[in-house]
Amino acid sequence: MIVAGCDLGSLTAKAVILDENNILASQIIQDAPEPETSARQVMDLALKQAGVLVDSIAYCVGTGYGRNQIPFADAVESEISCHGKGAQWKDASIRMVIDIGGQDAKAIRLDAHGNVIRYIYNDKCASGTGRFLEVMADALGIGIEEMGRVSQTSKSPVTISNQCVIFAETEIISLVNEGTSPPDIISGLHRALAHRVAALAKSIELEEHIAFTGGVAKNPGMVAALEAALGRNLTKTGLDPQINGALGAALVARKALQDRS
Repeated sequence: MIVAGCDLGSLTAKAVILDENNILASQIIQDAPEPETSARQVMDLALKQAGVLVDSIAYCVGTGYGRNQIPFADAVESEISCHGKGAQWKDASIRMVIDIGGQDAKAIRLDAHGNVIRYIYNDKCASGTGRFLEVMADALGIGIEEMGRVSQTSKSPVTISNQCVIFAETEIISLVNEGTSPPDIISGLHRALAHRVAALAKSIELEEHIAFTGGVAKNPGMVAALEAALGRNLTKTGLDPQINGALGAALVARKALQDRS
């Protein structure tokens, strides 16, 4: 039995193909202008990686912002539910997921079966999302993928006082003009974002075992900043944190087939 999950986010499309117990393939691409194109492209790459034909997929579940525009999905599921299922696949002890994507941040509390107990998310202000770091990376003239490495050389992180992305960008430019080192600025940005997201998570009560997912979770500077803001070590699953939603969708697909039999 081979199943698939496809997660169409605001900036990237992800696909995961599963058999009974293993991830056969996972792919991540930047979104194309049309959601349907993104879905087909990322799934085609996953199928090629897995070495299977599309007809081999017994069931596919779509999730993410564009889930209703995935033409080959047999069903759709909210990203909140999928993130819970995906996070617990490798570590059943996880009871909370913090996901920072391009356009929102989510905190999700789970029961022992990966079901959602409570959740909260911020999609109204970019200051608590991956977009915040993207804008600041552009202002600093550094690649978003380099921010984590650079921040780890910081000696004296600055305090970013503005929460609005527009005003924070102006503040960053002023700091650069004053001669503040990029590592100290970037470390300060990580701390600012981490404290906003930690406050979101704390508002629904922290759990002991917390997974950090989404593209921002690949940034080691953000991992360290979020752990400090939460006062807890984050649980590592050993999987790419950006595929978590698509993995959860594939697990939902597998459960749907099992319930049929």
